[in-house]
Amino acid sequence: MPEVEGGYQRIMLAVDLTEESNKVAERALALSRAFNAELHIVHVIEPLSLAYGGDIPMDLSSVQEQIHDQAKSHLAEFAATLNVPAEHQYLIFGRPESEIQRAAEAKGADVIVVGSHGRHGLALLLGSTANGVLHGANCDVLAVRVGVQKTDQETESSGQS
Repeated sequence: MPEVEGGYQRIMLAVDLTEESNKVAERALALSRAFNAELHIVHVIEPLSLAYGGDIPMDLSSVQEQIHDQAKSHLAEFAATLNVPAEHQYLIFGRPESEIQRAAEAKGADVIVVGSHGRHGLALLLGSTANGVLHGANCDVLAVRVGVQKTDQETESSGQS
């Protein structure tokens, strides 16, 4: 596909498949429509050995397989709500930051859309995944702020007189 001046041809939506993914997907979908661009979705499953330091005294392969099967099902359901075909859905094992970048590069994405939890302080401006994607990507990155809701305690105290 020829590149459109100032536009995007391929958008890589990186999701963790939580509720917050819907907000990130809305932005990616809006971009896709605005530029008539292809929308691709990637979900990265971090291996349990990475998440827990690798020194686990038991075989987690069956647990990892269940996680994979569940993620595959959730990704397919999520993608269906966005009308993203199966050939544009990627379920990958590895470190989210590097695998999102790798998938975007492999598919020739012009922009990666990823969720970012708003935190306090400059060092925590982006979540670790969004920050890792931003600093290693060879294309634009749109970090959509998610998870900025009141806590249950704040909600309860604001409802009382």
